[in-house]
Amino acid sequence: MASYKLVLKPSLRKDLRSLPPAMVLRVLQQFDALSADPLPKSSVKLTGAERRYRIRIGDYRIIYEVDHNTQQVVVHYVRHRREAYRNR
Repeated sequence: MASYKLVLKPSLRKDLRSLPPAMVLRVLQQFDALSADPLPKSSVKLTGAERRYRIRIGDYRIIYEVDHNTQQVVVHYVRHRREAYRNR
């Protein structure tokens, strides 16, 4: 599978600052893995969204979108599980 371009939303910087330092490292490692394989076995497609997925990292969720035509992975946000699915 070809490598995908990783696009991070500007608001993601704020999300990363609010995470515990150990979690930031795990999230950044997952970003690298997403560019190589945008749909790992641990990803779950979100209902009601055509191209959005989530990956669970402990109590946190990475919400992202995959565009196979342009080979891009757009990371929307990283939030605690209780806040990840609220209207955004």
